[in-house]
Amino acid sequence: MAEAGARPWARSDEKHQAIVRAAREVFLDKGYLGTNMDLIASRSGVSKQTVYTHFGSKEALFVEIVGSMTGAAGDRVHHDRPELGDGDLEAYLRAFAERQLRIVTEPELLRLRRLVIGEVGRFPELAKVLYERGPQRAIDELTAMFEPLRERGLLAGDPAAMAEWFNWLVMAAPLNRAMMLGDAAVPADDDLRRHVAEAVRIFLAAFAP
Repeated sequence: MAEAGARPWARSDEKHQAIVRAAREVFLDKGYLGTNMDLIASRSGVSKQTVYTHFGSKEALFVEIVGSMTGAAGDRVHHDRPELGDGDLEAYLRAFAERQLRIVTEPELLRLRRLVIGEVGRFPELAKVLYERGPQRAIDELTAMFEPLRERGLLAGDPAAMAEWFNWLVMAAPLNRAMMLGDAAVPADDDLRRHVAEAVRIFLAAFAP
């Protein structure tokens, strides 16, 4: 796989950010093959040479977009997560799952997933980046969240196994429908809440003490 091609000194640079924003729009709109550096340069308001100064190739820029979008989505799901305290475990899990599902089924992220899956033959390592920064990160974060809940006697079982079951009970059906049927299949708020409530109910039926 190409190195994640942003120059280290450039990441906070205004031109760098303009290139990233433009590249995200172009890749998601036109796909990898339909994207060229001239179009990205035009959309970002910089020269083609400037794009190559910040990113050595179209491939490196594509890697950067996949990594940055997936990482930013994960940050929004997992950063600033409240502690349960003495609250209701079922309500706490529902709130977390609703936030996770809403973010993961945002149209831009769905388009990114479809784009990466379509380019697996060309960039097999990109699917690994998407998985590690998406589902695998979610399962790792959930494992860390469930460990203290098990220690408090609120859950029973192996935290890593519980994390995997929770993640896919919440994500599998709605995410697969949206991926295959398009953005119109993204669950509306009422449907999302009903799905999450049932997923959490099944999870607690299996793993509550």
